[in-house]
Amino acid sequence: MDKQSLLVRLENQIKSCRKCDLWRGTTQAVPGEGDPNAEIFFIGEGPGFHEDRQGRPFVGQAGKLLDKLINLVGLSREEVFIGNVIKHRPPENRDPLPSEISACKYWLDQQLEIINPKIIVTLGRYSMARFFPNAKISEFHGSPMRVRRQVVVPMYHPAAALRSGEVLSKIEADFRRNIDLFKNPDKIGEVGELKSESEDPNQMSFF
Repeated sequence: MDKQSLLVRLENQIKSCRKCDLWRGTTQAVPGEGDPNAEIFFIGEGPGFHEDRQGRPFVGQAGKLLDKLINLVGLSREEVFIGNVIKHRPPENRDPLPSEISACKYWLDQQLEIINPKIIVTLGRYSMARFFPNAKISEFHGSPMRVRRQVVVPMYHPAAALRSGEVLSKIEADFRRNIDLFKNPDKIGEVGELKSESEDPNQMSFF
């Protein structure tokens, strides 16, 4: 099967997922969307109100900002893939629980394996924690780090940027200083490999 067919099959499985109780209070799952052959995969934390209603990731105000940031580096939403750590909206947009993140891990693992992006951009601390569980986003934001055969770029979540002018300035600067990498993903070979005690090999077990 080609990547598109595999993703459609996976999307149908996600829509019927009952591995945790989040689905009970939601309208629908939000599997993710984008180019099956994308070289860049953006990972957020979880769906919000508008995402739950539409079944699409990042379609609210934070999504509009993300679109602008993607455009800022000369790309379009259609050229990348966008997903979340969890696929159902938490009640009142609360933070996802560890058990919910664990229950949803398989779905994101499968998406990453099928798409096999060269660059993974984490948006917010929960998606960053998937790859760097002990890192602080305030210290690593905007810094590309090669983890095995891919590069992970931790970024602040666009929703945080909407709440803080300081964070907005930082996320815009982080996107700008990575323009060359985003436009030329083949340059990931020039990015240094992570050498840190914070790396948890279990977090990258799907490679």
